[in-house]
Amino acid sequence: MDRYLDKFISYLEFEKNYSKHTLINYSADLTEFAEFIQGTPIHKIDYLFLRRYLAHLKSKEHASRSIARKLSSLRSFFKFLTREGLIKDNPAGLLMSPKLDKVLPKFLSEEEMVKFIEAPGVVEKLSKRDTAIFETLYSTGIRVSELVGLNIEDVDLIGNIAKVMGKGRKERLVPIGDKAIEAIQEYLKNREQQSRVLFLNKNGTRLSTRGVRLIVDKYIHKASLNRKISPHVLRHSFATHLLNRGADLRAVQELLGHVNLSTTQVYTHITTDRLKKVYDKAHPRA
Repeated sequence: MDRYLDKFISYLEFEKNYSKHTLINYSADLTEFAEFIQGTPIHKIDYLFLRRYLAHLKSKEHASRSIARKLSSLRSFFKFLTREGLIKDNPAGLLMSPKLDKVLPKFLSEEEMVKFIEAPGVVEKLSKRDTAIFETLYSTGIRVSELVGLNIEDVDLIGNIAKVMGKGRKERLVPIGDKAIEAIQEYLKNREQQSRVLFLNKNGTRLSTRGVRLIVDKYIHKASLNRKISPHVLRHSFATHLLNRGADLRAVQELLGHVNLSTTQVYTHITTDRLKKVYDKAHPRA
């Protein structure tokens, strides 16, 4: 099993260009499966064997979403083995994931977003950096991993465009608003360290995704937001506010870097208020 797993992870890393975080998840899921099969030859694993594994996962009281991810990893793994000719038939082809309830993205209202972005103020040494981070996340809708990967030359401060490296190492250009540009310029003007990296930690090296999470946590209370939010909430808020103001769904898909429109469509479920207003205004018998 180990040599097959190594081949698969190498394929995901070097051919599919998956992120380190994604590779860790795949490796963890398949290592758990390897422990379950206890040395059973890979060619002897069939559909019924995988059904027993599914029952095993359920008996351990894994959440449905966690089970679905583990089964998705298995399907990808066996599809790879079949395509490479390492096994004859794909036993996971008919494997069905548990039905999942749709989880609507959490987001901040426009008023809450303003309070949050303004929370750093100008007092602390790193306030200008933190404001620039929040403005950039909300202005562009980029992922935190994309934000921390930015170098100064990736942001056109005159043309209001940022070049980001997305999932699968796919580059895309995203617009960046004047407020974010001003915040970045103010941050760079007052920054002591010389580096091509855009967002630095207090030690002068590239800020990590965990570092951004800690920064967000720091300002939740200061902004008087009585709930826990993650950096990803700024991305959700970006998409929701655009749709609420009439943006085209496909345009939002491009901005978010979603490969499939169905991924973006989850946001349409949280713009009901806008739809009701349109309906009330336009329908003759509303």
